[in-house]
Amino acid sequence: MPGVRQVVDYALQRRAVLADVAAGRVPTADACDAGTYLLQAASYHGRPTTRTCPLCEREPVVEVMWIFGERLGAAAGSARSADEINRLADAISEFTVHVVEVCRSCRWNHLVQSYVLGTDDASGGGRRRRRTASP
Repeated sequence: MPGVRQVVDYALQRRAVLADVAAGRVPTADACDAGTYLLQAASYHGRPTTRTCPLCEREPVVEVMWIFGERLGAAAGSARSADEINRLADAISEFTVHVVEVCRSCRWNHLVQSYVLGTDDASGGGRRRRRTASP
């Protein structure tokens, strides 16, 4: 997909955490520790998925996209919609997107993926068209 680079998938780490919970090595409360801010972001910015929560199995998890980068200013460290991320990718030279899955029922949360977006122009002046924020 154009513009998406340096993709890191955290599926193995996720499976390891789930195995530790299932084996009793990690308390469920430690895995289901989403804070208030993350739960609010999941409600407001969350992108629905078809994946049911791996712990409570009550409802599908939602994905929340967080953005980080020096050139983002006050927007750094905040959750954003895919549309907002697409606009930023056209205007900012480089920033990182972290995709976190969240269950609003049991508070399960885990980093699913991270990737870099942006114009890939260190000066911030060049603009390349981005079609979507998700890989």
